[in-house]
Amino acid sequence: MVHVSDEFVVDNPRSERVKRVAQLATRAGRRKQGKFLAEGPQPVREALRLWLRTWESPDVNAASQQRIPAQYAPQEYLPALEALYFDPAALERHPGVASLLDQVRGTLFDPQRELPPEARLFLREATEEVLAAMGDAETSQGILAVCRPPAIQFEGLDSLLVGMRETTVWAAEDGTSTAGTIVDYAPVRLAPVLVRLQDPGNVGTLIRVADAAGAGVVVLTPGSTDPWAPKVVRAAAGSHFHIPVATGIDLDQLTTFVRENGAQVLAADGYAATSLAELQLQEESSASLLHPTYWLLGNEAHGLSDHEGALADYGVAIPLYGQAESLNVALAGALCLYASAIAQRSAPEAQVPQTLPPTGHEEYAPLSALTEHPFERGGTR
Repeated sequence: MVHVSDEFVVDNPRSERVKRVAQLATRAGRRKQGKFLAEGPQPVREALRLWLRTWESPDVNAASQQRIPAQYAPQEYLPALEALYFDPAALERHPGVASLLDQVRGTLFDPQRELPPEARLFLREATEEVLAAMGDAETSQGILAVCRPPAIQFEGLDSLLVGMRETTVWAAEDGTSTAGTIVDYAPVRLAPVLVRLQDPGNVGTLIRVADAAGAGVVVLTPGSTDPWAPKVVRAAAGSHFHIPVATGIDLDQLTTFVRENGAQVLAADGYAATSLAELQLQEESSASLLHPTYWLLGNEAHGLSDHEGALADYGVAIPLYGQAESLNVALAGALCLYASAIAQRSAPEAQVPQTLPPTGHEEYAPLSALTEHPFERGGTR
């Protein structure tokens, strides 16, 4: 593990740099700077892994013409690591994080590599006092990252939802170019839609559950808590760096779009006539857990409004066999997401309905954010 000389150690908790980082604990600070905090070993570990996956080494097969399914979400839909502050003692307690940091250093300072400006990181050792002043947690864990969230509007989110294709283009010095690897991103088959959820712990837990269940995206409607708040990021335990998180998405527009693209919309509703147990037993013919599904999960205190509930194809209740009056929304969401995930992954492939693009679209629905080709985007090497 490499240690930093004293001149590069951040040791003044009242410095402007420390104050700017500390401001990211507030919503106003995050909005002004366009950044967020990732505190602790789990989020930082996943931030480092994402950086390495993006920048450590080019795909040796990228120049060859082949078509492969994507293993991860598109990089531009995930956060970008910008700065990392650490206490060497914390790295000794978390050798996995230390090893990843050494790999990052090796790539950053490799004289043979020419990294673009967006790949550059600010790495600094910091004192315990500084890390405590920067962070939001009651007890500093000695590792803190500053990251930039992706800017996901509906124009662009639609591309992710219906599936897309990314082509690597190799540009030669003589001005010619060659198409290389084509990566196919499958349509989203499962996603939670958090409708005006307010509790940071619930939102973070649902992001983590969605990641674990293999969902393709987490969507938050206006009026929901900020998914980039420190408490949410800590509760998600690194999942922000695995799964796209889109906030401020209009529910009417979303439900109309996904339904037109072959998905169903189910609402978790404790008073619904259809139960999750019936769907699991396939006793309900119209709705099926095998279908591509967006689950609407309503506000903790008030649930879904009449209008929001009416946007779903079906309401689904979780049966309560004991004396509890209700379930926490994060637990209810976990049951719904896993019921769909297990059904979709357990059924024979022939039984799983495929997401169909709207009529008149060639293989994929159009990518609203693009202008050159309606179904492809390119990355130049």
